[in-house]
Amino acid sequence: MKKVILVMFLALGLSQVSNGQIQFGLKGGINYNSNSIKESGQDVFDGAKSKTGYHAGVWLRFKIPVIGLYLRPELVYTNLENEVYYKTAAKTTTHNFQKLDIPVLLGKKIFGIGNVYIGPSFQYILDSDFSVSDISSVDGDGFTVGLQFGGGLEFGRLGIDVRWERAFSDVESSFVGNLGSVSYDTRINQITFGLSYRL
Repeated sequence: MKKVILVMFLALGLSQVSNGQIQFGLKGGINYNSNSIKESGQDVFDGAKSKTGYHAGVWLRFKIPVIGLYLRPELVYTNLENEVYYKTAAKTTTHNFQKLDIPVLLGKKIFGIGNVYIGPSFQYILDSDFSVSDISSVDGDGFTVGLQFGGGLEFGRLGIDVRWERAFSDVESSFVGNLGSVSYDTRINQITFGLSYRL
């Protein structure tokens, strides 16, 4: 009988922790990336224009006891695009790249429906490409670290947020084209608008 009562209390406790302390859900939204190509090894690009990209992923939220804060790790796929003028071929081309983001945010609830948060974002570049045939291959650093901060509102299970993200260091990229191998910096500097749903 004691074992049955112990198991019941343990199950009740775990359900309360699961319901009250850990939350998870889905998220998606749009990105606005600026200054994504700069510091080219040669004077190759001109007139970089930001284009809207998108992101989608999953999130968790863990309450931190006593101090009233929470930790929110996420796993997000991001697609970014920029339009640049490629001087060598006298053409406008689209530079796009895909990455995995793992932000680990420390947050605080305010006024019942609001949230503010800040934390590092670990990024892994999956692929990068230009939309002109003159550039035969593109290579970028695989792993970088940046910073995210922002805020949002929650209405029941639905949430909206806006964030600013900036890479801590250069993202050294290179391509092979008419000029041979050219290095350039694709440091991420973006604003994201997101929509999330708590499951």
